[in-house]
Amino acid sequence: MWRTGRVFGAAAAFYGALAALVLLGVRDVLFQYEENRCSMTYMFEYPEYLKIKLPRKISRRYPAYELYLYGEGSYAEENRNLILTGIPVLFLPGNAGSYKQVRSFGSIALRKAEDIDYKYHFDVFSVNFNEELVALYGGSLQRQTRFVHECIKVILKLYKGQVFAPRSVTVVGHSMGGLIARALLTLKNFKTELLNILVTQATPHIAPVMPLDQYLTDFYTAVNHNWIQKAQEIRNLTTLSVAGGFRDYQVRSGLAFLPKLDHQSSALSVVSSAVPRVWASTDHLSVVWCKELILATVRAFLDLIDENTKQITEDPHKRMLILNHHFLRHPAKLFEDISESVIELTGSLTWIQIKAPKWSYTVHNESDGKYFTFPLSSHRKSYSHVYCQSSMLDTNSWIYGCINGTSSIKITLYLLQFTLDCEFFNETSRTLQLPVTQLFTFGRFNSLHLTNVKYFLILIIVVTIFYGSATSNSLKGLYSSMHFHLLLPERKPNVYRLHIPWSHEDSLTLSQVPSSTEISAKLHIAQPENDTTVPLLTIYSSSDCQYEVSKICQKVIRFYGGALPVYIISNILLAYGRQLRSLISTGQCSDFVPALTKAAKPYKVEPIVNIIKFLLGLNWFKGIWNLLFLPELDVVTLSNQDLCFPFISLILFMFGTGIAYWGGMLLDSSIRLSSFLYLVLIRPLLRVHLHNWTTCGALAIIITYFHYIFKNLKHLHISCTIFFSFKREDRTSSSSTTAMDSFADSLKMHTTVINLLTWIVLLSCPSLIYWLKNLRYHSRLDPDPYRSVALVLIAILEILMNTSTTKVKSSKLLKIAVHLPLPCSVAVVAFAPMHLYRIPYFVIIPLFLHALCCIL
Repeated sequence: MWRTGRVFGAAAAFYGALAALVLLGVRDVLFQYEENRCSMTYMFEYPEYLKIKLPRKISRRYPAYELYLYGEGSYAEENRNLILTGIPVLFLPGNAGSYKQVRSFGSIALRKAEDIDYKYHFDVFSVNFNEELVALYGGSLQRQTRFVHECIKVILKLYKGQVFAPRSVTVVGHSMGGLIARALLTLKNFKTELLNILVTQATPHIAPVMPLDQYLTDFYTAVNHNWIQKAQEIRNLTTLSVAGGFRDYQVRSGLAFLPKLDHQSSALSVVSSAVPRVWASTDHLSVVWCKELILATVRAFLDLIDENTKQITEDPHKRMLILNHHFLRHPAKLFEDISESVIELTGSLTWIQIKAPKWSYTVHNESDGKYFTFPLSSHRKSYSHVYCQSSMLDTNSWIYGCINGTSSIKITLYLLQFTLDCEFFNETSRTLQLPVTQLFTFGRFNSLHLTNVKYFLILIIVVTIFYGSATSNSLKGLYSSMHFHLLLPERKPNVYRLHIPWSHEDSLTLSQVPSSTEISAKLHIAQPENDTTVPLLTIYSSSDCQYEVSKICQKVIRFYGGALPVYIISNILLAYGRQLRSLISTGQCSDFVPALTKAAKPYKVEPIVNIIKFLLGLNWFKGIWNLLFLPELDVVTLSNQDLCFPFISLILFMFGTGIAYWGGMLLDSSIRLSSFLYLVLIRPLLRVHLHNWTTCGALAIIITYFHYIFKNLKHLHISCTIFFSFKREDRTSSSSTTAMDSFADSLKMHTTVINLLTWIVLLSCPSLIYWLKNLRYHSRLDPDPYRSVALVLIAILEILMNTSTTKVKSSKLLKIAVHLPLPCSVAVVAFAPMHLYRIPYFVIIPLFLHALCCIL
């Protein structure tokens, strides 16, 4: 009893610590959630969706899909006969997305057309994909791609006979809709000239968020491989990918960056927080209605129109110039194809020479402009930069600027009344480098209060954040962030700009006073190899601004949460192996929780995976590996992407142990509680016809799953009946003890099997939901990712549910079966993080041998 209490006390302390780590991950999700700074878009007239009649052949082939034309008010009335004269834009919704999500873009495009008296206008089409779950079930991705190809041909036919008939279509794709648009290039009969501009919104281009079936991963492989192989053929297609930033908890921005080669110059990836005049992070749904982002997109589309053809320009170089103008470096003026020439200033000028390093100048401007020239010859040796901020006294707004020191600086201001504050400084005097601290320095703060700066402060902080490529004192691959807590006095507004030199993911924060501001310096993608640049956080603030810097390691759940099922299953398999081993050593099956506590050791799994990973770096071992036709280890692929390293795998293993621990306790308690209600709620169970695996594999798995549970509830009820009957008679007899032990051992083993089955059911649910949603169109799921799994699993479970551990203990195969769970546990960690659909196969292997033990 003392030993048992000590074991469970240690387990409680251990899993309590794991629960604390999980809560830290939850805190990271909840309390670091950024504020939504996007404005809502509104329709001023009732939106209408005109269904486009498709050819009968297409309608029969794709009965669940439709094509619509968006319209409002008079525009919708004028185009009911489909006599179209505009520029075609096709919107593709994403996972479970509605075709009605086009209304934000369509409405703003119509309003902009009204502003220019319909000199140009867009005809905005939208595809109805029946809100299919294509991010979780990849069997319909090819079908959607082929339907979009047919829609493009139908749309272009609508313009036949028009004076300025388009020859291509502009596509805007949200989420998986953007991937469908890129997949058009994989079709054999698709002509690349049918597309001119492709804009994707929060699209996971690199890899699926949850790779739950092979069709999904194969689709991604084909699209990305084709994208790289046909780089020269698609050079006339201009592609823009806009990621949502850290508010998008469904698709992290690192997945939304387009695969790009060095010679590809027609693709641009940017985070919405870096887009000029947007400067806001969007969640996965608000990216389609964020007014600032939609305005930037429509403005870019209007600038892309060729005045001669009245359609999108066919010049790919000009397209990229326009997209760079609106999405990267907006100079606060309209786009001009020809760069502005230098204009000599004429007229009377006011010249002010300043020798002091700081000064302030207030003036009431009565002329058209006020010009200032500041000679820097006397300060060139000691100062390299000049910083100027100007306040318009009539509007109480501010202008900031920082200029590299030259021989002189000329500033032109067209303001009625303003104050100009300027200061010379050397960049090194205002630069702080904040290195990465050790991992578990949660809450360690660096505080600094800068003084002796008379007017204002520009502080450039060299932020050493690690993501993948690491410095000597950091841990490779662990996503870290630095939080800046700034206490702003009652003075001037403050501007903070985080610049990431190797990607377009900058962020700009404007803070009013008095306030307390939190700034997070976080990265979306890893630093490229051989890149020595560092992120910079530039603070334009008052001199008495106080700030604290905390450096913490977080975002583990965001970046690695999809791999948690792998580590949970790995732990359950280890506990399952421990239970089988206890049948040999003691003749009795141990409970799941004590078995997990003893068996869930990371050193049983992680070293083996790392050894195989190391050996794969040797040519001779790689050759043997290829001869055996074994797939590449997922951990190798993740390591190449700087997304996997031993320490993060250890953290995930601990998370998986904790979830398996509490999940096992909850499952065991649920089964025991349900047994008391068995006679009341459950009638004699009719034999289930399990031929449903031919209709939908996931349906057959779920039916078998519940059949298995009900069977065990019945066994538990019988064991309780036997227990009480023996208690009334003679509980100490050998027959009663043997019967009770047999029922108890069987129930413990069945509970672990149910635990494994629960995760298989969860992984197969998306395909079942897809089948139920499309049942009126197709009675059979095709393709079915779980058909073969269901067939094997049904046969195994039919054997397991009708046998007890007594037969298992007497089987000669038990000594072989006891060694299988450990290699399967290792295989899950090695092969399944990027291919979750492989998990059921690694679970079936030990269960199959367990079933053989029951009959041999």
